[in-house]
Amino acid sequence: MNDLLLEQLVIYGVVLMSCALIILFYLRKKGKDSKKTSRKVEIAKEEGLYEPMSLHPYIDTNVCIGSGACVKACPEKDILGMLDGQAAVINASNCVGHGACFHACPVEAITLRIGTESRGVDLPHVNQNFETNMKGIYIAGELGGMGLIKNSVEQGQQAIDSIVKSNKPNEKKLTDVIIIGAGPAGISATLAAKKHKLTSLTLEQDSLGGTVFTFPRSKVVMTSPMDLPLHGKVKLFDTSKKELLELWQKVIAENSIEIRENTKVEHITPQEDGSFKVVTGDGNELFANNVLIAIGRRGSPRKLGIPGEDSEKVAYRMLDPELIEGKDIIVVGGGDSAMEAAMLMMDQNRVKILVRSDAFTRSKPKNRENIHKAAEEGKLEIVFNSSLVSINEKSCIFKIEGEEDAHQVPNDLVYIFAGGLLPTAFLEKAGVQITKRFGYIMKKH
Repeated sequence: MNDLLLEQLVIYGVVLMSCALIILFYLRKKGKDSKKTSRKVEIAKEEGLYEPMSLHPYIDTNVCIGSGACVKACPEKDILGMLDGQAAVINASNCVGHGACFHACPVEAITLRIGTESRGVDLPHVNQNFETNMKGIYIAGELGGMGLIKNSVEQGQQAIDSIVKSNKPNEKKLTDVIIIGAGPAGISATLAAKKHKLTSLTLEQDSLGGTVFTFPRSKVVMTSPMDLPLHGKVKLFDTSKKELLELWQKVIAENSIEIRENTKVEHITPQEDGSFKVVTGDGNELFANNVLIAIGRRGSPRKLGIPGEDSEKVAYRMLDPELIEGKDIIVVGGGDSAMEAAMLMMDQNRVKILVRSDAFTRSKPKNRENIHKAAEEGKLEIVFNSSLVSINEKSCIFKIEGEEDAHQVPNDLVYIFAGGLLPTAFLEKAGVQITKRFGYIMKKH
């Protein structure tokens, strides 16, 4: 009996010791993870990446149970981490708002928000049918706050569904809908309009693909398949922008759809009968029963307001860098887009990048590391605390803060990456109401 009792005590002791070791191991790992996350948060704050720029996860620490499911579900690096046993946001500025964390949380501790308590974001008034306060004007995609490709594609077709259900009278037999923007939402809406046998016209100020092809990254990440009208399920979990563009071109060609590229819409004017006049940059006046605005939040690229900026040698995005060779190039900007453009062209050209501040801010650490290495190797030149003051036919003039004399350098091409202007005035002129939202919870339609 005593031997049996002793044997049981030994077994219990081993079990307790094993449990204690497991708990100890868990606590040590938890502590290490917490320290790593805490350090990453400090770095994010130093680099200006902690404050969210657009749609981002908000974690309710009173509800979070620390499962870590959200961290595992996020395909982006270091957006979320574990801190003191709970999920925490790290590099909020790099979040692309796909919502994988929101769906993965087992206790619904995460909401997707735009703006913070201190930083507001201008958003147009859009109801659950994607219609604004102006009856007949709809908004889908990034401009409404949901910028992810899959979300934009869904919203583009849902907005067209709403137009079909509205049964708005069209006595003058006008175009059923003019779609402004040929990014993910605009392309989806164009295909959905064809599917519903609506007459439509799609206008894009740049080229097919819209703001997707101004992304600094070469890969587009999707967390789940998307349903493209007239095509079906698209499974592109980790694809290049080029592959995505080829898919869109294929579907558009197969369905004989025309998209007017390089056609900027200057303004939308509501008519007395409830229809709309759309005026383009080349002076054309187009009329439609409905308008769907599917442009990016940046609207038009921000200009510097300097002499010569309207020259043909000035561009605001990077196209076909492999075709550019033997040129003197100025790149303006301190973000990822400017850095990546400069590095794409540096091997075959003489590149100088002008940065207004004394360091690269709001950018990926890898990009900063690579561009500083390139500068050290003499592949390009970085000029901090500098600003471009004029662009001439064969040269550019820039100034460096603290220096009295300006610098004139030979120049063939200028690329300006100074962000974009929110299309607030464009929307308000059409009668669409804009409100600054602070920590606004985005509801998926």
